[in-house]
Amino acid sequence: MLGLLSFPGERTGYELKKWADSSLRFFYWSPAISQIYAELRRLEDLGYAASARSGPEEVRAKRRYSITAAGRAALAGWASDTAEAGPPVLKHGLLLRVWLGHLSEPERLRALVEEHLERTRGELDSVREALAQAADAPEWAFPRLVLRWSERRHLAELELADALLADLAGLAAQVAAGSAEAPATGSGPHPGPGAEGPGQGDGDAPTAG
Repeated sequence: MLGLLSFPGERTGYELKKWADSSLRFFYWSPAISQIYAELRRLEDLGYAASARSGPEEVRAKRRYSITAAGRAALAGWASDTAEAGPPVLKHGLLLRVWLGHLSEPERLRALVEEHLERTRGELDSVREALAQAADAPEWAFPRLVLRWSERRHLAELELADALLADLAGLAAQVAAGSAEAPATGSGPHPGPGAEGPGQGDGDAPTAG
């Protein structure tokens, strides 16, 4: 929230929400409006933000928020911290569904991927709209860099989803031809680091030759 307030100007909670939706959500997170107001109150209590009500010239009174010198100093300290930022966290609901594809129907999985493609194209349009709105704002130079990254990420997501559709079609063809079977629900070896071969898991001794 301090990051949103650090850009020039004073903003209402609603304006902060719009700013988050048109920028922050494409690479990090967009808080709910209730969370925004709760955090603004907390930042005021800490002395990191200040607010003022609009005057009688506005039909509907609004409270606008700005960052204080103490808030900017705290934010600058965090932004310039040399500690590792940490790895990106990916929670891809579609891939979780595909991972559990042995419990679903192939047609449903393909439909989910196609819905994801359509939704991603809409998100890409939103990113490009935000880029156009920020094009002539010098103070948004760094957000523009992140929006360009977001544009490339959505393009990559479209490419990956198309490849996933092709993989699903290939697997379906293998099953139809009898060269592959749906995974069994029982125990067995699992892929990945530390995977054990048959007869070598759960403390079983290797079979003698």
